[in-house]
Amino acid sequence: MDVTQHNRTAWDEKVLRHDRWTVGVSSAQIAQARAGRPPLVLTAKKVVPASWYRDVRGKQVLCLAGGGGQQGPLLAAMGAVVTVFDGSDLQLQQDRQVAAREGLSLATVQGDMRDLSVFAGASFDLIFHPVSNCFVDDIQPVWRECYRVLRPGGALLSGFANPLVYLFDTLTPQADELKVTYPLPYADIRHLPADVLEKWVQDAQPLEYSHSLEEQIAGQLRAGFLLTDLYEDISDDQRQLDRYTPTLIATRAVKPPVGLPL
Repeated sequence: MDVTQHNRTAWDEKVLRHDRWTVGVSSAQIAQARAGRPPLVLTAKKVVPASWYRDVRGKQVLCLAGGGGQQGPLLAAMGAVVTVFDGSDLQLQQDRQVAAREGLSLATVQGDMRDLSVFAGASFDLIFHPVSNCFVDDIQPVWRECYRVLRPGGALLSGFANPLVYLFDTLTPQADELKVTYPLPYADIRHLPADVLEKWVQDAQPLEYSHSLEEQIAGQLRAGFLLTDLYEDISDDQRQLDRYTPTLIATRAVKPPVGLPL
């Protein structure tokens, strides 16, 4: 099964179903961004600190696997030169629609987050990468490509899931019980019961993979980045685990300026 193609189709279907992460931002939110108070999120609820991206006017910004008419238009409204890169054509359509409605300029490119060969090295000042790498099996190529296309001194802002969320049975949740069911690393395509997987595929549900904190954080370091900050957040998916611990993480990492020793 080609999971990449399946997930592309599944996210197109999410757009048709008006999933939260496919609904473009409002004119009021665009006004907030123009006033310097953008409701930018990498995870679910917490707004990204302004100190993580500072003044983006005139800066080249890549919204990586970040279609849906949300972060891209907000950054464009702040004066950034924005390129939105996503696997789903309909997600990118959402960005184009918001941009047209608000008189904004941005570019959209369809592709796989693990392959940014369409961009030359050192093309961007900032990469905004919200929770999305759970939809690919190997994320080290993502970090390597981000490092390649960032300019020295540029920042990579990323959101991702704590791998603990994949330990538990979420198919038959009970109000006060968390049942450890799956080993890590987890993958829907390998660990879901066959009948459930078949139904998910038929229903165009995106398929996910867990990634360890070593892959997520040390993976960025091994690609050459320097980690400067992180925060945790809770999901808006009513996960039982969120009652006990945050399940999402956001990181800020920078590509060292030329000549900085590591």
